[in-house]
Amino acid sequence: MAGEWAPGTALPSEQALAAEHGVALNTLRRALELLAEQGLVERVHGRGTFVRASLSGATMLRFFRFGNASGEVPTSRIVARRPLAASGEVAMRLGIAPGEAVLQLLRVRALAGTPCLLEEIHLPLPLFQALASGPTDAWDDLFYPMYAQRCGVHVQRACDEIGFGTFGAAQAAHLDLPPGHPCARVTRRAWDITGRCVEARTTYGDAHAFHYSLTIT
Repeated sequence: MAGEWAPGTALPSEQALAAEHGVALNTLRRALELLAEQGLVERVHGRGTFVRASLSGATMLRFFRFGNASGEVPTSRIVARRPLAASGEVAMRLGIAPGEAVLQLLRVRALAGTPCLLEEIHLPLPLFQALASGPTDAWDDLFYPMYAQRCGVHVQRACDEIGFGTFGAAQAAHLDLPPGHPCARVTRRAWDITGRCVEARTTYGDAHAFHYSLTIT
């Protein structure tokens, strides 16, 4: 499946796939079941089997409450961009060797013109070379659709971890907060449809605005 069908594409019929790959129909069906269990394809009753669609955003705002901004997409401003050698921590998160080239982005997200989130993002190079140069003011506010369009990288799943601390002076300045202000930190790893880790992101926000809701059934 690596690159043969784009996310959201309907697969050929089971009979056609079995004939193409020279396997029994039952074997082909079991293979599709395994792909569905891994989240790579989605089986829709009466319609067929589809390559799992990319994540559209998985916004970090779900962890915070800022006034009446529910459902609003925050605007983005890139305040720093540079290629660098991956530190040990970044390399571990991306599953690459320390010292390999990555692109570091520092992004401020704002609601109604007020900065609310600071994001530090590391992307492996040369996979994201298309983002390493050129103007950033035309970049999309939602990065995952932009990754797909500009770099051919389709983010399929992400894992977030939550922690707390305090803002350093440089971090606080980006959000108009005082140094030492309580900080909520969301650490994310994101994977593409092949299972490759393609993004390491850390989002910082005002801990006083942190909100988390979980429904257990």
